[in-house]
Amino acid sequence: MTDTTAEHRDVYPPTAEFAAAANADASIYERATADRDGFWAEQAQRLHWHQPWDRVLDWDDAPFARWFTGGKLNVAYNCVDRHVADGYGDQVAIHWEGEPGDSRSITYAQLQAEVK
Repeated sequence: MTDTTAEHRDVYPPTAEFAAAANADASIYERATADRDGFWAEQAQRLHWHQPWDRVLDWDDAPFARWFTGGKLNVAYNCVDRHVADGYGDQVAIHWEGEPGDSRSITYAQLQAEVK
């Protein structure tokens, strides 16, 4: 059987401007390694929790891990509603591009109304 997988050796690094606007840089790996629980607790604070967690990571039943035990959140609320509540209702949540000339932008407020 012939291998038909193409080998691509080209590298396309981001521009300096694009990299400067990124949410994170390579130091994120160092922070996560130095304090795993603290790092993930910090990341989890970026979400809205209806009930805070008791423990970031529970390994008591290894090899099964449980993350953010005791915590409760609503994924739909975190994806849409919290952005409207924070004043970003007029910001584009989804921009769809189809065939040339066929596109649609949906704001968080419009998306919230559609999914309710």
